[in-house]
Formats: sequence, structure tokens, C-alpha cells
Amino acid sequence: MAPEFSKPLSTRETPIPGVVLLDLPVHGDNRGWFKENWQREKMTAAGLPDFGPVQNNISFNGTRGTTRGIHAEPWDKFVSVATGRVFGAWVDLREGPSFGAVFTAELDPSTAIFVPRGVGNAFQTLEDATAYTYLVNDHWSADAQDQYVFLNLADETAAVEWPIPLDGAEVSDKDRTHPRLTDIEPVPARKTLVVGADGRLGRALRTALADQPSVEFAGRPELDLLHPDLEHARPWADYSTVINAAAYTAVDAAETPEGRAAAWAVNVAGVAALARVATAHRLTLVHLSSDYVFDGSRETHDESEPFSPLGVYGQTKAAGDAVVATVPRHYILRTSWVIGDGGNFVRTMVELAARGISPAVVDDQIGRLTFTEDLAAAITHLVDTGAPFGTYNVSNDGEPQSWAAIAADVYALCGRDRADVAPVSTEEYVAGKEAAPRPRRSTLDLRKLRATGFAPPPAAQRLADCVQALTAEARPAAVEGTATPQADPADRAGAR
Repeated sequence: MAPEFSKPLSTRETPIPGVVLLDLPVHGDNRGWFKENWQREKMTAAGLPDFGPVQNNISFNGTRGTTRGIHAEPWDKFVSVATGRVFGAWVDLREGPSFGAVFTAELDPSTAIFVPRGVGNAFQTLEDATAYTYLVNDHWSADAQDQYVFLNLADETAAVEWPIPLDGAEVSDKDRTHPRLTDIEPVPARKTLVVGADGRLGRALRTALADQPSVEFAGRPELDLLHPDLEHARPWADYSTVINAAAYTAVDAAETPEGRAAAWAVNVAGVAALARVATAHRLTLVHLSSDYVFDGSRETHDESEPFSPLGVYGQTKAAGDAVVATVPRHYILRTSWVIGDGGNFVRTMVELAARGISPAVVDDQIGRLTFTEDLAAAITHLVDTGAPFGTYNVSNDGEPQSWAAIAADVYALCGRDRADVAPVSTEEYVAGKEAAPRPRRSTLDLRKLRATGFAPPPAAQRLADCVQALTAEARPAAVEGTATPQADPADRAGAR
């Protein structure tokens, strides 16, 4: 039976989430026919996932009625027929509300189907000499069979209506003895891994994602990006997303010989190793960047601005960004002036205000604060909504301010006089100190982030909430010094 010729390429959704049926163009004449069985550019444009096949398998079946399945393997499959016809049956064996959903269809060379990981796949041949083909995005191994989930072909709940009754079909002994649906442990969803989970942003992500059992958190003791065999440090096939909140963040120390080596190791070599893992396993990699990749010569910075870092820390962050940008599925979140749990500029100012100290604070560096709770929310928003991959600026919203103006706001919120904060230039502040160069303007353009549907709260609102919470803590001051505290205003996201 000849396939239907000249159908346009099209896709059809099915009752099983992620399972997509395709009509394939087949071109034929009196000599036979030709088709593009897998054409990445056209099929992804039609809406099919770019699932990265690495292996092509063919099952040849000599006689009509050969029946195979129902098997759910730990990879995605693109299934088609080279010659002959099959009745295909697919059952969702993944955990979730669609567990047990069934879809059936007849496939010939002019149709194909995309089957995600965890969906059971089965077929019954309707003609002799049928060749059933499938592309998969992981290499088969004997170990992989331990992750298969099987469903009995005759399961009463799935109730697949086989064209040829199973008692008259060619079925293997193994396929006849597989468990019923009620006895199956559903295939778990792929997991998210947060790296650097003990740092400032990591702690905010722990709070934001605490109710999601598919999220794992790893501090440096659990996963060091400098591990010599990072590729095998985790079962990466079990993950879909890695959020890298780990970084070397000692801006001034990075200018020393030891600090320079450490910054390049963590922010570049470690990130490069993680990027290789993400690319090899088709993971979404979320990475945190910094306003320090710019020299601060522009009033605002958008995502297209070329790198122009002033110091070693900024150089390593720019290099890390360039590496992550090569990962097919990546989000780079460029942020500034991060405030979160632990030591930070706002906490320092609250403590100084409580002690009656009048600090000197720089007034010629301009930007916006970024509170870690909103940075964590932006990460989850981009990942959960499937926003286009790429780089996004993330900070809180509102009018840009200097560090001195922010300090004055903190003092006012603490009931102190704004004039108790003495503005000084950067040159005055760093005189006599070993300090890295800092961008004078760190204001990030937020239009691209807003276009995804995420609206960062105003920095002034978050600052007021933060000061209120810190004041309520009423813990003893822990800052050394008197008139000009050595508070580093360059708070960075994450920690090693």
C-alpha cells in the first residue's frame, strides 16, 4: 500500500501532553517515493522540540500482527515507518495528572510521531515486512534498561483496541508478562539542580522552590564545579535544568595574584565545565551575570551592549557569560547590587544607624538594588514560562540612585536624619585602600524582561520592607569601624 503523497508538513496535538503526531511530505512517482524523515530546521519551525537525536534504530518485523511494547524508555523518540503500516499505541506513564492517558493512531511512511521520555510506546504491524524506525536522543546501553518502565499490552485500564487480538498476534513472552497500570511506579519528572545553594541567591532559591520536590540543592560540599570529573559527578540524564548560583564574588580580592587565579577558576573554568555538561545532556542552564561586565560609561545597559569590564572580577564574569551563551538552552540573568540574606549593604547601614554612626558613602556610582527574592522569582518565571533563551537584565525597578542616596533612605527609614550620611566620591572612598575599579553607572534596561510578563517590584518598596525586617531583628551590631565603614557596596549574587 503506497503512502499518501504530497501532504504538507504539519503537526497535530494528541491527548498526551508532549506527544505530537506529524504528517510528512512524501514525494513519489512510478519508481517509488522519497521523504525527509527528519529535517531539524523544518520540524522545529513547525513546533516540534529540538530534541537532539544521537542514535537511529530500526525494528524490522517479518509478519503482519507482530506486536511490541508497551515500553517507556529514559529518552525522547521520533518514530516513523520506513515501509509497511503499523497501529501505534502510546500510554502516558509519567507522574502527573495525565498518567494513564492513551492515544492510538495508524502510521505509514507519510506519518510520524514524537514521543517524550516516560511515555509508553507500542506498535502492531498491519503488513508483512514492516520497518519501524526511531531516532532517540541518548545512546542505548545495558544500564539504561534499568530505567525502562513497562506496561502490559492487555492492561484493562489502558484498554488498547488492538486491530489483531493479542491471542492471535506475535508477542514476546516478556511483553505478555509486564505489570498492569495499577502496579506501575510512574516515571518521575526530570529534576532541577541549584548549584551554589548556600550563597545569598542560593538561599533565596531554597525558599522560593521549597515546595517543589523535583528541585535539588547543592552547596559546594555537594557539588564543586571544579570537580575533575564533573561529567560523572551527577546522573545528569535525570535533570532538565541547572541553576548556577555559584561564583567567586570577592571583587577586590580578585585583583590579587591568588584571587585572580581563584576567580578565573570558579567563574570561567568551572562554568565552562558546567556548560559542557549542559550541552551534552540538553539541559537548560541558568547563569548569573553582573553589571561588572561593563565599564559603566553608558547611562543604561541593555542586553546587546558589548563587554567592557574594568577589573578582574568583571573580566571573569564576561568570559563566563560568553561560555554560557554557547549552550543551546541557556538563560543569563545580568543583575546589579544584589541584596539578600546575610551580610549586605542595607544591613550594614541599618546597623550603623542603630549605633549612631554617620558613614561616608560613595555618591557617584549609580544603579538599582536587586533583592534576591525578586531575582529568584525572575529565574523561576523565565524557566516556567519557557521564555526565549538568551540574556536578560534583572534588577528591581524605579529611579536609579547612588549608594549614598540609598544609605540616606535607610537612615530615614530607621528614624535618623538623611544628612547623617556623608556623600563622597569613589576616589575619596578608596583612597589608601586596595580596591578594584567599579562601573560608575550600573542601571540595567529592564524592557526585555518586562516583555516576558515579569514586572520587578520597585526597589524603594523592597528596601522599606527589608529595613523593617532588619529593624525587627534588633540583633547586636556586628560592624567594625566608626565614621567611614569599609562596607563594600558591590554585593554579588551567589557564593562558592
